[in-house]
Amino acid sequence: MKAVFLDYATMGPDLDLKPLRDLFDDLATYDETSNEQMVERVRNIEFAFTNKIRFTEELLREATKLRYIGLTATGTDNIDLVTAEKNGIAVANIRAYCTQSVVEHVFGTLLMLTHSLDRYNESVRAGEWQASQDFCILSHPVRELSAMTMGIIGFGELGQGVARIARAFGMDVLVSARPGTKPIDDRVALDELLARSDVITLHCPLNADTQNLFDTTTFARMKPGSILINTARGGLVNSAALVAALQSGHLSGAAIDVLAKEPPSDGDPVLDYTGPNLIVTPHIAWATNEARQNAIDELAANAAAFMAGEQRNRVV
Repeated sequence: MKAVFLDYATMGPDLDLKPLRDLFDDLATYDETSNEQMVERVRNIEFAFTNKIRFTEELLREATKLRYIGLTATGTDNIDLVTAEKNGIAVANIRAYCTQSVVEHVFGTLLMLTHSLDRYNESVRAGEWQASQDFCILSHPVRELSAMTMGIIGFGELGQGVARIARAFGMDVLVSARPGTKPIDDRVALDELLARSDVITLHCPLNADTQNLFDTTTFARMKPGSILINTARGGLVNSAALVAALQSGHLSGAAIDVLAKEPPSDGDPVLDYTGPNLIVTPHIAWATNEARQNAIDELAANAAAFMAGEQRNRVV
């Protein structure tokens, strides 16, 4: 059987592909694949693996031998699932492979913001501690997580992982009802979560209900001095509105790991903002070495299950 990994560079150079290679007589790996190269690379292939490559209706019509698409991600918005199902092409994603990585990123950035770690490091390097009359300098705020309430929007695997660690820090935890729905069980309405949370972390999908969920109006309803963390999808947050909320001081900080367009080759308002209360990282919350190897292992397990006639993480 022939297989291809179309954008292996998105997974990094330091992983063990043996679990995947053991499944196929012929596995071709490409660091990246342009739109112009797509048809040729999938035309005679039965199994295709990708992280972010788009499989459009047109491409799927050309891939007459394709039987299976394996995603090294949970999101499926880059695949035309309707056409895949119509053409008998199975699609599987991976789940729960990067929970620990994302959770650690959330709290790493939160501790940087609440304990002003980068600012104090800069103060020491600028000689402020050395010139101080006291044994310490207290020029930047330091806040305990145990005195704060964590609001979580999106309570799947990642949201639940964040909640466990938040409670371990002694934080109160609020979970939002799905936007546009009434609260159920122990979840609260979004407006209540906005008003009560000192930190809000996003772990929900991007869809018609959540596009620009955080805009000027939403930020205005957030608790003054609160913090926003987004490791989910860039389209959940209006960047210009976020910058305005940071500039005004209504938000005390934000940590942004995702943007609406990636890479942000056309710029983005958060990239132009130079205030110390914003952390921007290049979509790496998921990307510890352990999480990326988990992704490869899950990719292989899904493909092996399909070969054996089993349903595992199938989307279509």
